[in-house]
Amino acid sequence: MSRKGLLKGIAVPLCVLFVICIIPNAYGSGFAIFTQGATALGQANAVIANSDSPSAIFFNPALINKLDGTQIEAGTTVLLPSNEFRSDLSGKTFKTEEDVFFPSTVFITHKFNDKVSAGLGVFNSFGLGIDWGDDWEGRYIATNSELQTFNINPVVSYQIMPNIAFAAGVNYVLLDTTLEKQINLSPYGLSDAGQQFDGDGDGIGYNLGFIYDINEDISIGTSYRSKIEVDIDGDADFDLPNGTPSLISTLFQNTGGNADLTLPQQAHVGITYRGIDRLTLETGLRWEGWSSFDELKINLDQPVAGSKTSVTEKDWKDTYSVNLGAKYQINKTFALLAGYLYSGNPVPDKTFDPIVPDANTHLITLGTNIKFKQFRIDIAYGYQRLEGRSKNNSLDDNPSDSLVNSATSASGKYDSDLHLIGISLVYNF
Repeated sequence: MSRKGLLKGIAVPLCVLFVICIIPNAYGSGFAIFTQGATALGQANAVIANSDSPSAIFFNPALINKLDGTQIEAGTTVLLPSNEFRSDLSGKTFKTEEDVFFPSTVFITHKFNDKVSAGLGVFNSFGLGIDWGDDWEGRYIATNSELQTFNINPVVSYQIMPNIAFAAGVNYVLLDTTLEKQINLSPYGLSDAGQQFDGDGDGIGYNLGFIYDINEDISIGTSYRSKIEVDIDGDADFDLPNGTPSLISTLFQNTGGNADLTLPQQAHVGITYRGIDRLTLETGLRWEGWSSFDELKINLDQPVAGSKTSVTEKDWKDTYSVNLGAKYQINKTFALLAGYLYSGNPVPDKTFDPIVPDANTHLITLGTNIKFKQFRIDIAYGYQRLEGRSKNNSLDDNPSDSLVNSATSASGKYDSDLHLIGISLVYNF
């Protein structure tokens, strides 16, 4: 294989991997996370027009005017993902390493008077990770990838009229990522090299909320979260095998780099019906503006494999989700929750890859609220199934080189599912 072919086979997947790293989502699309409280999970997030939880700061902050006194909610969701790949090239099946994730939340609200309420939320809004291991067929695209965000979100809500409220907030996002992959040096008689990128950044956005109680039985709610531009700075480090010739080692000098990542805007609308005794029903629609992620541009301080800049086409598309949730209040102590959500995915076939093996999603949830004096515990379970998806494109730009192409394409069938177990504790004083 030519040196030019080797450089292309290394540089392209390196640049693709530089910043994006995500597992199948927690019933969002792309790499959004919507596990922001157990009572919301139990209703499949159908809580845009009704809520008795401080997690309304995330879903629709205008609802916090309906919360009395000071309320604190803290919780976490246990995520148990499973990802499987069956290769078209070899027929072998590969699975991701078993791992458990705990996106967590803290929400605080306070009602100053009949007009003004305020709140603060701290939560993970994007991220998670995926670990395919070092020996799988697509190891030259990605092995272990992790991304985590922390969103600090203060909000203020104002009761414009007895049946209308409006809210606004600021979102300060901190992002941290670690990305790993292997580099194919077999044409030079060498074992694989390792590459790791560690980076972090921050960005600022805003969110809005609106609630309109048409009458005592019907309410309409809407909320919006702006896109957030995150500037990521980091370092790329290479672990070359012993005996690597200087000609090769000079191509992979440790270097700094930067990239811009746009976290997409999101909009929700929901309508609630309370006209049946003890039963609250809501249905809603979510839109996510992933079309802002049209390309990935990376700038390196020093050239890697002969290049300091790369632009990789992503061409993601906007997505929609629909959901239905129900809450049945058995008595003052116990309530039952249930929900269903269907979500599209933003990744087109031509840019689909194992770093973000997204697909159309079905989610079924169940849960309960248990009240005891000033405390309430929320428990929920969800099963998310991603529809099977096949990849038959190539991430390499030198298709005439069959060795590079077969080593980097990772084409085949991808299947994923996810178990979610949420628990939250709410204290009202």
